[in-house]
Amino acid sequence: MAKRDFYEVLGVNKSASKDEIKSAYRKLAKKYHPDINKEPGAEEKFKEVQEAWDVLGDDKKRQMYDQFGMAAFEQGASTGGQGNPFSGAGFGSQGFGGVDLGDIFNSFFGGGRQRRANVGPQRGEDTLQRIRIQFMDAILGKKVLVPVSYDEPCKTCGGSGAKDASAIKTCPHCNGKGYVNVQQRTLFGVMDSQQVCPDCGGSGKIITDKCPDCGGKGYVHIKRDMEVNIPAGINQGQQILIRGKGAHGINGGPNGDLYLEIVLIPHPNFKRDGNDIHMDVPISFVDATLGKKIDVPTVYGTCEVEIPAGTQPNQILRLKGRGIKDMRKGTPGDEYLHIQIKTPTKLSKEQKKLLEEYQKSEGKEDSIFEKFIKSFKK
Repeated sequence: MAKRDFYEVLGVNKSASKDEIKSAYRKLAKKYHPDINKEPGAEEKFKEVQEAWDVLGDDKKRQMYDQFGMAAFEQGASTGGQGNPFSGAGFGSQGFGGVDLGDIFNSFFGGGRQRRANVGPQRGEDTLQRIRIQFMDAILGKKVLVPVSYDEPCKTCGGSGAKDASAIKTCPHCNGKGYVNVQQRTLFGVMDSQQVCPDCGGSGKIITDKCPDCGGKGYVHIKRDMEVNIPAGINQGQQILIRGKGAHGINGGPNGDLYLEIVLIPHPNFKRDGNDIHMDVPISFVDATLGKKIDVPTVYGTCEVEIPAGTQPNQILRLKGRGIKDMRKGTPGDEYLHIQIKTPTKLSKEQKKLLEEYQKSEGKEDSIFEKFIKSFKK
C-alpha cells in the first residue's frame, strides 16, 4: 500500500515553517504514542507520524523529499537518525544493479563521494508518560510517587556488557573503528562509503564472555516509584521533565529524557479555564430576590460574597484575584460564580399561604407573564 504524503500525515501545508511542522508532530506523537493510546491502529499511526517528522524535520531530507517525492521513502526506507534517508529506499540496499542510491544523492547534495557511518555514542530517544493527579493537587502543588521504568548502566559490568575486562576484545573485522570501508561500482563510477561494522554493531569491541547480570547488553531495566514534585498551578497537558529517564543510548550514549504529561482528575464543583475558575452556585429564589451575603468556596479557601437583590438566573458574578496563581508569574486568575436559582418543589402550608398573599398583592396586571403578553399587543 502506498504511503500517505508526509505533509498530509502531519496535517500541514508544504509551505509550513519548521516550527509549524514541529508543533504538529508533537501533538500527533502525544495522541498516538503506544504507551498512551491503546486503541487499534494507534501504534501504526505513531510510526507514520514519526517517519514523517524524521524527513520533514530535517532540512536536507525535506529538500530531497520535495524534489524527488514519496518514491524515495517507500517500502522500508530508514528515515530515522542522521543517516542517509535514501538507504534501502524501496529499491533494496543496493538499488538497481548494485547502485547505492544514497551515495548518488549524497554526491548531488554536497555529500561528496564518501558516506560516513555514524558509529559514535548516540543519545537515547525521549519518552512520554501520562500521570493522573487530583485537581486540587495541581492547584496547590504536591509531591507524588510515579511508577516509572527505564534502562540504566549495569552496575556489575559498568555498562561494558562483559563479565570482566579480559572478555573485551578489539573487533577483528573493523580493527576497533566501529565501521568498515566499502566500495561500490555505480553508473557514476566507484563510490567509497563507510558502513557500521556488522560484527560489533559499531562499538569496535567484541564481547567473548557476557556479563551474567545484563546478558551483555550493558544496561538493566529498572522499575520503581519515583517521587516527583508537582508544581503549584500546573495545568492539564503540561509536562514535567525528568532528565535521563528516557530510552537508553547507543554505543555508550546517554539516556534520553522522560516527559510526564499531566492528566487532571475532574473536580465535582470547580472547573478550570486557564487560570480562571468557574463554579455553579445554587441559591433560593428568595435570596435572589432580596439579596444575601454568602460564603462561597474558592481554590484557596472561602470568600464572602454579596448576592445583589434582584439577581437573575444564570447571572455571573466575578471574584477578582480568586482564581489560580500562575505557575511562573504567581499572578492569580479570577473566579466566576454562575448563579443557579432553584425553585422549591415542596412548600409548607405557611409558605404556600405567604406566596399566595404575595401573588394577590402583585395584581394580575403587574404579573411578569401579563407584561410579557402585552408586549405582543403593541
